[in-house]
Amino acid sequence: MSAVPTLAEFEDAARGLERVISHTPTLPSRALSDILGSPVVLKMENLQRTGSFKIRGAGHRLAQLTEEERAHGVVAASAGNHAQGVALAAQALGIPATIFMPLGVPVPKLLATRGYGAEVVLEGETVATSLRLAAEYAERTGAIMIHPFDHRDIVVGQGTLGLELIEDAPDVDTILVGIGGGGLIAGVAAAAKAAAAKIGRTIRVIGVQAENAAAVPPSLAAGHPVEIETHPTIADGILVARTGDVPFGMIQELVDDVVTVSDDDIARALLVLLEQAKVVVEPAGAVGVAAILAGKVADTGKTLCVLSGGNIDPLLLQRVVAHGLAASGRYLTVRIPLPDRPGQLARVSELVAEAGANVMEVMHTRHGQGLQISEVSLQLSIETRGAEHTELTLDTLRRAGYDPIVVPD
Repeated sequence: MSAVPTLAEFEDAARGLERVISHTPTLPSRALSDILGSPVVLKMENLQRTGSFKIRGAGHRLAQLTEEERAHGVVAASAGNHAQGVALAAQALGIPATIFMPLGVPVPKLLATRGYGAEVVLEGETVATSLRLAAEYAERTGAIMIHPFDHRDIVVGQGTLGLELIEDAPDVDTILVGIGGGGLIAGVAAAAKAAAAKIGRTIRVIGVQAENAAAVPPSLAAGHPVEIETHPTIADGILVARTGDVPFGMIQELVDDVVTVSDDDIARALLVLLEQAKVVVEPAGAVGVAAILAGKVADTGKTLCVLSGGNIDPLLLQRVVAHGLAASGRYLTVRIPLPDRPGQLARVSELVAEAGANVMEVMHTRHGQGLQISEVSLQLSIETRGAEHTELTLDTLRRAGYDPIVVPD
């Protein structure tokens, strides 16, 4: 079990980071408060420099390096947020930085990392490959490897967020934090619980993982970090197969519960944050909100949800919003076989309008599996007001003699 850093260590780290990071706002959410039944506040770490909390850990880790270590430079591997954090921290301290990134990295994250002055090496298909290449580079050149989560200095740096949480919301009862490798939740749990105890309060910390990359529950059951087989998830920022050794001991000791959420839950959360809170958050940064919407968190007093990052590719945002609308029952795609005669498209459009729905896209074809020579296929993307309105729209079409087939998102 890793020794838990002291409150003094977190406070020292916070002082050292004052000129590197921003103290991000903590704002109430009426919409989420109504859903949960108790006050909910959002920690807007998506507004942090580099767009995520990662600058905290990277900044503190690099500040601890000796002059000799700095002269050798640093190396890291990341698909985005950690890369930007290391690049900016290295630039601020005048340390040469090399970042290995996988070939499929989102362009905005690639350009931002280069913009902070790091040398970027694009190689490999996954972050795991980038980590291996970075480790080989460190062995070959003497550069200091900056791990994204499995180092005590990283945990202490990330934990400065926990101090801000108690400073901003001293009456908080529960804190929701996403978990990837575990560095953020370990630091937040240690710092926030120590800071709360200092003012005579006890708080709960709940971790949230994407269900397709949930390594913590089986690790807690086993009593040690276990590597799992992950599956694709829109929350790529927490797509980690194994919890770090350093943060795991702190998670065991300090985290009160860990829940998982689906990609549909996360997409809905992004949509709620866009529409209700007017903020842009990346999928990994929205898992706490997803847990509230999915009913995975009970009403346990004032709840603080960490929005850990906002670095989302605009193209991914477009797809996620569409997915979120579909998951919320507000976006429907149907395929309707029709007799091949004039007026059918107009009639279907009239029926959709009668139901109060809105046609967004139309695809009309005579070629398709299962179509008769005298048939065409009409595919419509329809905007609705929710699940009940979707059923009303489908029933309207059925009553008119059509057979709408819902196309999965």
